[in-house]
Amino acid sequence: MAYLLGIDVGTTGTKSLLVDENGHIAARATVEYPLHTPQPGWAEQDPADWWRATVQSIREVFAGSGVQPSQVAGLGLSGQMHGSVFLDAAGQVLRPAILWCDQRTAAQCEWITQRAGAEVVVAETCNPVLTGFTAPKIVWLQQHEPAAWERVAKVLLPKDYVRYLLTGEFATEVSDASGTSLLNVRERRWSAAMLQAVGMKEAMLPAVFESPEISGEVTAQAAEATGLLAGTPVVGGGGDQAAGAVGNGIVEPGVISVTTGTSGVVFAHMDTPETDPELRTHTFCHAVPGKWHVMGVMLSAGGSLRWYRDNLGSEEVAIADRLGVDPYQVLCDEAAHAEAGCRGLIFLPYLSGERTPYPDPQARGVFFGLSLWHRREHLVRAVLEGVCYGLRDSLEILKGMGLAVRQVRASGGGARSALWRQMQADVNNCELVTINVDEGPAFGACLLAGVGAGIYPSVPEACRRTIQVTERTLPNAADAAVYERYYQVYRRLYPALKDRFQDLA
Repeated sequence: MAYLLGIDVGTTGTKSLLVDENGHIAARATVEYPLHTPQPGWAEQDPADWWRATVQSIREVFAGSGVQPSQVAGLGLSGQMHGSVFLDAAGQVLRPAILWCDQRTAAQCEWITQRAGAEVVVAETCNPVLTGFTAPKIVWLQQHEPAAWERVAKVLLPKDYVRYLLTGEFATEVSDASGTSLLNVRERRWSAAMLQAVGMKEAMLPAVFESPEISGEVTAQAAEATGLLAGTPVVGGGGDQAAGAVGNGIVEPGVISVTTGTSGVVFAHMDTPETDPELRTHTFCHAVPGKWHVMGVMLSAGGSLRWYRDNLGSEEVAIADRLGVDPYQVLCDEAAHAEAGCRGLIFLPYLSGERTPYPDPQARGVFFGLSLWHRREHLVRAVLEGVCYGLRDSLEILKGMGLAVRQVRASGGGARSALWRQMQADVNNCELVTINVDEGPAFGACLLAGVGAGIYPSVPEACRRTIQVTERTLPNAADAAVYERYYQVYRRLYPALKDRFQDLA
């Protein structure tokens, strides 16, 4: 039997996933690494950490599965989007990579928009230039570290740096490239107008492939490091959201995914590249050849709960240690003791600024409505509910664009909690389903590799062969009514506080 390997270069760690051609999991391994914040609002990582984690996790899945490298028919890559890896002419990293959640580039976003022209930016890229995207990071380097910029020969995205070390090829694919502000999203090629605006030559960027296309083969040197077989084909893969959507089966109109990881994403497939008139969502190329997707992104979804765990949840962490369970389980069990709506306690989950529906790097988290009556369970439940409200913001925009919402699929860490799934069903007042596989972008990368290797004839067929709905969560009418009232309060809080966030900044 043939096997497929998916590698997801995430923000907290790199995951390697080995599956057979029927989609059954043979082995998985995740190796974590640090995120560095040298200044407030900055976020950087050392690309060498990604490679070390890739090598270790690949070796671990081979050791844990008994699968031979010769049985791997193809390899797919996924990873955190928008990050910038700057290489010199010898292929050496010049400085730490600047990540998707880094917020230092507000001035550079305005500079690029003025230089290119706002209409040109939207016509070419289908999106505004945002602080998380890659192009403003390039301009920041030009303006703040000119000596380093003079040495830059290539700019790669995180997963594509791993691809370079695996294959020796400078390559990317359309879904990840869509988040650079440098791709013509409608035509699926680099934009000459945007490259001119940021002062780059196309030769500084990698070649662009469709996601299931073979972009290179594992080199002898990479084979020695990882245990893979030299010559194993490596497909384009996808940015984490597009690859994750493939892994969730979001490859046809009407099926929407809600993913709650560090960030939160509401994702819909499109046959044509449509945009939100107010540009609150992102329109990117899909990992399905010739298709597009639209997504709303909140920056601190599961990240908000992690913040609570790390800073306010020491008691719950201690309980989890004693019981030998996940601290998040203890937090959710505690939240279950509070009623829906927390008697008017509302949390704004803007701990890292926000992207959808408010592209505001200065937005901040808020507990609104605290009283002497509120207890710990209300605080943690308010965090969970605030994330659900934020995800609903994106779903409402997609509905406003005229996109059909036939089914909503939950995935990510938040989907593992029955309480959080129920909250999402209640806040959105719609059925929520889960599927038989919850391996995120790594699983989608496996399916893309399978298409490239000829195991599946197309991406939709790969999903049909491997993905089934396993559980359905129906909304509770009484709680849905409570959440409807509080959601209307929630959505008025940011406009009321927007100017005060600027004052704090």
